[in-house]
Amino acid sequence: MTDLVTLGEAMLAVSLSEAGPLFPGATARLSFAGAEATVAIGVCRQGHRAAWTGVVGADAAGTMILTALRAEGVDATHVRVDPSLPTGLMLRQRRTSDRILAAYYRKGQAGAGLSPEDVDPDLIAGAHILHVTGITPALGPGPLEAVRHAVAVARTAGTTVSLDVNYRSTLWSPAEATAVLRPLAQEADIVFAGLDEAGLLVEATGAAHTARALAELGPRQCVIKLGADGALALVDDEVFVQAAVPVTAVDPIGAGDSFVAGYLSGLLDGAAPAERLRTAAICGAFSVSVPGDWEGLPRRAEGSLLTGDDIRR
Repeated sequence: MTDLVTLGEAMLAVSLSEAGPLFPGATARLSFAGAEATVAIGVCRQGHRAAWTGVVGADAAGTMILTALRAEGVDATHVRVDPSLPTGLMLRQRRTSDRILAAYYRKGQAGAGLSPEDVDPDLIAGAHILHVTGITPALGPGPLEAVRHAVAVARTAGTTVSLDVNYRSTLWSPAEATAVLRPLAQEADIVFAGLDEAGLLVEATGAAHTARALAELGPRQCVIKLGADGALALVDDEVFVQAAVPVTAVDPIGAGDSFVAGYLSGLLDGAAPAERLRTAAICGAFSVSVPGDWEGLPRRAEGSLLTGDDIRR
């Protein structure tokens, strides 16, 4: 049995090593990126079992992604390799010392070819949690129907449905996102959102009021991600607040997905809501302190590294 199943897009990530514009001879580091894949890796590093479903190209980038996922313990047996389309690309540059630009080349690429036929109902029915995001439905009709199908299967099977709004303005308009994500939120058991993202689904002011407005849609757990201000969760009508764990931020991209991985890992542990939020904050802090979307995610035994002395001997 798999603890968590997720589906979405993963792409080659090329990140410039130094601040400034793209120029000939610039050095870069290669990795891969994908919100759902990051969550799967984070859950595995916390000692649970996770499976990721997606489509990659039959190219070097697709091979790297699958190799890395397997090395992290993620079940990638439900990933389809499409020989006719290339794996997508994300180009990330630190344009100034404190401003990051991310450009995505995903239209017509393998990840956007995800379809309901790629979803294994038995895998979802046998899992504790299905996690989806607002990124995948925005990739096109096929990915949208894949997410809807996965959620329908999970609801029938009694699998917990987790939704991270994860709004991407370059993929669709606020109105388009609202039309799709609000019904998904009504089907979800857990909803994660930043304050601005939650505004796509409900009208409210402040984290606590926003969480309660989200809960009126149906989910029993509503988690508001507040970045440097921490997070707030409404669980069964009780409010829990968590401050951010102080670290030196190096790379903010992927922090929200790392936070989600920590929260869902705590849920799988059977931890109380306050402890889930604490684990989420720790995972987010580890993530932002290291370059890359998922590379800095902590393993279970490492959580205490952010307390006590700066040097652990």
